[in-house]
Formats: sequence, structure tokens, C-alpha cells
Amino acid sequence: MTSAPQLPPSLADLERLAEEALKTIPARLKRQLGPVVIRVDEFPDEETEEEMGLDSPFDLLGLYRGVALPQKSVFSAGGEIDMIFLYRRPILDYWCETGEDLAHVVRHVLIHEVGHHFGFSDEDMERIEAEG
Repeated sequence: MTSAPQLPPSLADLERLAEEALKTIPARLKRQLGPVVIRVDEFPDEETEEEMGLDSPFDLLGLYRGVALPQKSVFSAGGEIDMIFLYRRPILDYWCETGEDLAHVVRHVLIHEVGHHFGFSDEDMERIEAEG
């Protein structure tokens, strides 16, 4: 008996992994994160590709859109919710190339994008990732 081919993880599957990953962020950071929307799309849109100077839409696994905390002030325009975009196809491509656990890949990308919200360096983000 042959088994049915396994379908690749869906947008909803990656969203669930991202929600689980968000729960692993240290509490001291989560309290300061505030409202943030996590959105999973297939690829970055054309405007983002141009803005980021991408050679390929597969070059970007995630993106933080918003005003990083160090740049916010009492005069910052309110009402805009910070967003973290995760890009399904580039993440799945990376996952297949590296053989890493998919949940680990999603968590890594999410922490990197959350780090941009806080204005953290890559070293800071690596330390946070190691805490979880």
C-alpha cells in the first residue's frame, strides 16, 4: 500500500508555528512588544521586493514593518500596528535546503523580526534565541 503524498505546510501551519514561537519569547520582552500582527504570505509583494533591492523573492524570509521602539516618541503617529511578515515559500525553500526543523526556522525568523522592533543587534537576537 502506498501512502498519499504529504502536502507542504500551509500558510495556516506556518501561522500556528509562529504563534507557538511567539510564546517562547522571554516575558520581559513580550510585555514591551505591544500589539503586533503576525502575517504569513506566500512571498513579499513587488513593492517590498523593490524597496529591499531583492534579486529574488526567495531572498527574504521575514520582514518587520513598523517603528522600532528606539525611534518611537510621544510625537510618533499612533494607530499603526506593527507587523511581522513571514514569507512561506522562502521559509519552506530554506527549510528544504538546510534540513533544519521547520519550527526552529520559523522561530528564528520571528525572533529576528521581533528584534528589529526593539532595535536589537544580531548578537542580541542570538542571545534571545538561545534563551528560549
